[in-house]
Amino acid sequence: EPCAISVTLNNSIYFANQETGEILIWENDKSIQPSKTISGSLSKPLSLFVTTNGDIYVDNGKNNRVDKWIAENNSWISVMTVPSQCYGLFVDIYHDFYCSMATQNKVDKKWSNGTITIVAGTGSAGLSADKLSGPCGVFVDTNQDLYVADFSNNRIQLFRLNQRNGVTVAGQGSVTATIDLVQPTGIALDGDRYLFIVDHGKHRLIGSNEYGFHCIFGCSASLGPTNDKLNLPASMSFDSYGNIYITDQYNNRIQKIVKKTTCGKFDFQFK
Repeated sequence: EPCAISVTLNNSIYFANQETGEILIWENDKSIQPSKTISGSLSKPLSLFVTTNGDIYVDNGKNNRVDKWIAENNSWISVMTVPSQCYGLFVDIYHDFYCSMATQNKVDKKWSNGTITIVAGTGSAGLSADKLSGPCGVFVDTNQDLYVADFSNNRIQLFRLNQRNGVTVAGQGSVTATIDLVQPTGIALDGDRYLFIVDHGKHRLIGSNEYGFHCIFGCSASLGPTNDKLNLPASMSFDSYGNIYITDQYNNRIQKIVKKTTCGKFDFQFK
């Protein structure tokens, strides 16, 4: 039941193993076996984030904390106390980090100065602009605007910096026609600032472009074990080529969705 994945700029793949509490690292995807394994006192980690210098932030909410593995000296420290698991983790360009707590219906932010504040949700479930219900994946852009996969509300909420009322940019209640979502769990922006969504309840991946939202994988919206299907996927991450790695949770695997690029009138796929 893989949940957490993060791919770095050099295309190393980091995965948090819920079963063993270990971090598995693949320097590339040519081998099924990981290149490195990092052990720690982690209990059922649901999310992780790898920074550009190789530090790893990982959910250890069952032990009431977020832990950090420091690449420089290969050591673990605790960096935040939390009341529950972090279903989404993100570190922004200013080294502030975010923990999305589904059972608490809020997203907390720990600023680089050590202050912790609620930046989305109120702590109680609801459908209004200032509330969340079971928030999961989070993504923060270079403007420090926060995107939240609002799981039980079947929508994606955008919270501008220092704004506590969110705007629905996809799913239920969107002010413009977008796409119906069922229990979204993962979210990311690509290099062109287009939004991509793991639509967990419909076993598919949603993308956007200049024409709007559309399904790009698992588009039958039915679960299955074949390579063209997903079974309750959880999270996703881009590599530097635009390929997508997605945790195919109940198929017990990680799927790579290869980007197809058009060059003139020819289509080709990166391998």
